[in-house]
Amino acid sequence: MAEGVWRIADEDPARPAIVEATGAIRTYRELADEANRLTHGLRRLGLTAGDVVAAVLPNEATMLALQLAAFQGGLYLVPVNTRLTAPEIAYILDDSRARAVVHSDRFAAATGAALDSLAAPPPAFSTASGLGELTAGVPATRPDDRSAGAAMHYTSGTTGRPKGVRRPLAGLDPDLVAERLPGFLAIFGVTPHGGAVHLAVSPLYHTAVMTFSTTSLHAGHTVVLMDGWSPEETLRLISEQRVSTTHMVPTQFHRLLALPDDVRTAADVSSLTHVIHAAAPCPIEDKRRMLDWWGPVIYEYYAATEGGGTLVTPREWLERPGTVGRAWPNSAVRIQDDGGDPCSPGVPGTVWMSLAQADFEYHGDTEKTRAGRRDGFFTVGDVGYLDEAGYLFLCDRKADMIISGGVNIYPAEIEMALFAHPKVADAAVFGIPDAEWGEQVKAVVEPASGATAGPDLEHELMEFCRKRLAGYKCPKTIDFIPQMPREPTGKLLKRNLRDPYWADQRRAI
Repeated sequence: MAEGVWRIADEDPARPAIVEATGAIRTYRELADEANRLTHGLRRLGLTAGDVVAAVLPNEATMLALQLAAFQGGLYLVPVNTRLTAPEIAYILDDSRARAVVHSDRFAAATGAALDSLAAPPPAFSTASGLGELTAGVPATRPDDRSAGAAMHYTSGTTGRPKGVRRPLAGLDPDLVAERLPGFLAIFGVTPHGGAVHLAVSPLYHTAVMTFSTTSLHAGHTVVLMDGWSPEETLRLISEQRVSTTHMVPTQFHRLLALPDDVRTAADVSSLTHVIHAAAPCPIEDKRRMLDWWGPVIYEYYAATEGGGTLVTPREWLERPGTVGRAWPNSAVRIQDDGGDPCSPGVPGTVWMSLAQADFEYHGDTEKTRAGRRDGFFTVGDVGYLDEAGYLFLCDRKADMIISGGVNIYPAEIEMALFAHPKVADAAVFGIPDAEWGEQVKAVVEPASGATAGPDLEHELMEFCRKRLAGYKCPKTIDFIPQMPREPTGKLLKRNLRDPYWADQRRAI
């Protein structure tokens, strides 16, 4: 069977490639033709190998077609988070040196304001007008002089301004690269075949969602797009589309498990073969319950926009609950203390992953690139430890670690304890100023449906934590909010919660 979108389009043109959120179907031939027109249009604008095209698009076929256009045109695609404000979008367009912008009419106001603020804005094209002059009059034939481009994703900026993760282009034939890409899915046991269906439940601007979706296309799978996530719609699509693979985050597991028992019992999830998750620590009890419900189909990995990583199968995880696995092929993981010395098994330290074939730089930030490198390895600042068999267990982000009275406290451990309580829909833990101890443990909780926020619930949750955690780890106080600030990808915007508690401290400095 052919692999790679263009070869599949030639061999099996009517095969469904994309099912839009509206239910509309794009075939492989239609998708390849749209990508070809976009490549021709971008070249007509003057974009050449190494140039950047930015996308402010929802989960729709145009986003995937634009990725393919950049991929065969030797360009960098910068997918922009659609929740950003105009100044934030302007920063990414300026920092990436975007030569063209493709946006949805839904985000026209913010994109337009961003462009208006730039001294020399690039040309912009809206999907509302069918992309207008970008593709008007261009052929759907495969362009000449094709060479493989890449995506340049921007880090989330939760610990500072976003930085583009830029990898060098090798100038390879995109069809040959596309043929190799399904090898990434093979790490998880997913094989190329025409009957597989991948469900994209989160925004395509997220690195993992885009990677799994485009790689699934090159493997010949049909990609079903969700434009806005809900647990009920996820279950409906899994059943209706006979979904075999998907990529999720632990928050989505938690909300699926919060559905009424009769809804979960009635759901047909028998088509699932691989449910792959990452992006945040998964509470052990949530994962046990998901495995009980969906069966041994849940695979976990640890990686970052910068690269990765580790992988754990369902069987391995049940043998070592809480692990994120061992290094996947052609990768390596090591744990080092602040002095650069290796940590013994069971001793937490900074997690370093090998660059292997995935070298990168932070665009425009040589110092950040250098600071996160050591002897062919890189780190994003996570803390964890390896067991005797080389399985990685994560503790937390180093930047999130609380130091109270000289003792290191990892918020993720406390958050997982809170998640185990049935009255908790979501939780975040971080350090706040304490005159005596330096920092104290603060928890912020989103109560589950039907639970009443207030002193009684605070007391109940604190007692619950004391039975599961050492006293020094337990929250000193708990605040309640109606909704936790999370990206659609599930990433918690912890800085939004933490910063107000430190505002007075900063003003005093």
